[in-house]
Amino acid sequence: MQGQNQQQAYDRGITIFSPDGRLYQVEYAREAVKRGSASVGVRTPEGVVLAAERRSRSPLMERDSVEKLHKVDNHIGIASAGHVADARQLIDVARRQAQVNQLRYDETIGVETLTKHVTDHIQQYTQTGGARPFGVALLVGGVENGTPRLFETDPSGTPYEWKAIAIGGNREEIQSHLEENYSDDLELEAGIDLAIEAMARSSEDGFPAEGLAIATIDTETGQYRNLTVAEIEERLQELDLLSEGDEE
Repeated sequence: MQGQNQQQAYDRGITIFSPDGRLYQVEYAREAVKRGSASVGVRTPEGVVLAAERRSRSPLMERDSVEKLHKVDNHIGIASAGHVADARQLIDVARRQAQVNQLRYDETIGVETLTKHVTDHIQQYTQTGGARPFGVALLVGGVENGTPRLFETDPSGTPYEWKAIAIGGNREEIQSHLEENYSDDLELEAGIDLAIEAMARSSEDGFPAEGLAIATIDTETGQYRNLTVAEIEERLQELDLLSEGDEE
């Protein structure tokens, strides 16, 4: 009985390490991320692709209200997986820091600098009593001095840089497809197709055009751009991944 009480103490205390060096609340936050819909990031020499699945709980829900991709600055975008409310808080932190950097230094913020500012904020919530970790993971993609960069943030507050990465539900299966098909010389258009094909590994029936959100940050222009529903539908048709209900 005493051992069970100790286990509960480690579960409930965010600032308490278990005897084997684990923070259970951080691990539970990672489980919350796995329950979220998938997001994918692909870095190519021509730019960064961010793609996310937009699940709708009801046919009466407006899909546009399901925000999975966010523009942080003209040259940086973020995709999320996990608790949407937690993601919104971190997006606000990122946007404020981008504006502060512009006002203070009269220059745009670097992708790595912004990511580490956000992860520093996340990490504070892993060692503060009376708080809980953020139950969300982010993909931060953008162009920095003409170079595309792609980072993942973890509920522990650790940043990782990737060439291609998946977060959220069915991560292992999607990541496996990325690892098998990624190459360092991908064009931006091929990167978009790779992201869609990887996400399709978790969907047997394909996607409706409104069920995906895709954005790119082009290396040449350094500008964040959301693909339109018509553009996404055209790509899904070309890849034969458009769900039957959306076909004409």
